[in-house]
Amino acid sequence: MAAMFNSPYFFLCLFFLSFAAFVSSNDGPTDVTNEDTMVLDLDAYWKERAQEALKEAMESYHKNPEQATEEFNTGVAELLSKENTTRRNLRGNKGYNGPCMATNPIDACWRCDANWANNRKKIVGCAQGFGKKATGGKDGPIYVVTVGTDNDVQNPKPGTLRHAVIQKGPLWIIFARSMVIRLEQELMVTSDKTIDGRGANVVIEEGGGITLQFVKNVIITNLHIKMIVSKPGGMIRDSVDHMGLRTKSDGDGISLFGASNVWIDHVSMSRCADGLIDVVMASTAITISNSHFTDHDDVMLFGANNAHTQDKIMQITLAFNHFGQGLVQRMPRVRHGFFHVVNNDYNHWIMYAIGGNMNPTIISQGNRFIAPANAATKQVTHREHTPESEWKNWEWRSEGDLMMNGAFFVESGSGASQHPAKLDMMPFQPGTFATRLTKFSGALNCVVGKPC
Repeated sequence: MAAMFNSPYFFLCLFFLSFAAFVSSNDGPTDVTNEDTMVLDLDAYWKERAQEALKEAMESYHKNPEQATEEFNTGVAELLSKENTTRRNLRGNKGYNGPCMATNPIDACWRCDANWANNRKKIVGCAQGFGKKATGGKDGPIYVVTVGTDNDVQNPKPGTLRHAVIQKGPLWIIFARSMVIRLEQELMVTSDKTIDGRGANVVIEEGGGITLQFVKNVIITNLHIKMIVSKPGGMIRDSVDHMGLRTKSDGDGISLFGASNVWIDHVSMSRCADGLIDVVMASTAITISNSHFTDHDDVMLFGANNAHTQDKIMQITLAFNHFGQGLVQRMPRVRHGFFHVVNNDYNHWIMYAIGGNMNPTIISQGNRFIAPANAATKQVTHREHTPESEWKNWEWRSEGDLMMNGAFFVESGSGASQHPAKLDMMPFQPGTFATRLTKFSGALNCVVGKPC
């Protein structure tokens, strides 16, 4: 680990300390927009933010990532080995009209509590995996978004989502009612924030996406995010005390850039101009869970450039998500880091499900993969622009995955890599459980006074 943070690594980090880079959909050695055209922001504010973010990332890096996967799998096993004691009287999600059924340990932690609206912060501590330490705005007051407008990105009006996310200190952001929010520019979120859409139907669409740049400790839950478009950039307020010049945004639904300790849970996402969720530039300690993804090409990109070796500290858990109809590729596509892909349900892909290059470690456990009818695209995995002589040494493992309709996962590695996949990890649930574990993925229809 010490070698990773030597002088060459430090100077690589300086490469991203003072500008806003965004991920494009190009499929080559780099997925970053032409850096020569970017407008650099070299002010002291962003330099300080970047230095703080790098320090947080280094502290959040898990030196034994296999331990995190073992803890995750143990939690799932414990839940499913018990009798279902979490049933209550409520309809569930996706047309389910029976008693409350929390089918995975994240949901079992809070969903069947009829008093959830008065105990919103109870979900803190419910996260599993690498992002489990995220507390969001737990230590701050509740901020109620009352209007869905976004008319002034330089001086946001009180009561708007943009005004909420730039405030100092921890803040738990909720919504007074259901609303559709069309962001005039990307939404710049500061550290220690929770954006909690439970109890309202909150849709962010046909505008800018959510950006977490050089931040820590953010929770995003129960939002619909769709049809996000590229925005031209310009002067945007990114904190109470700072307004800066932003370059054109690519149109990611949620973009993480140098962000650590982030939990994204129960979001429904589709049809964005670029990625649904992109994670780049030494972001780490992240969990993406219980979410539903449909109708998109480049779904998730974790690591944007082969040269960004700082992404070796990237650690992401992808769990209990439903990859549904109309998806093409990148679920996710990864570079350099360690990725635990566990108990997800892959119902659809056109090209491939999981891809990567630059020696990432991928541990795929207990997922269900249903291959498309096309005989040429049955393979779950795809190595990008790399000869077999190189990728054969990458640690890619499939354990307990359910392969359907001819799907197959090409494994690689010998167990001798920097982060070897332990074949004796604690028991996890096999792919036959994936449908049950992801049954209530996506934004929930939570009603105040009833279980969610």
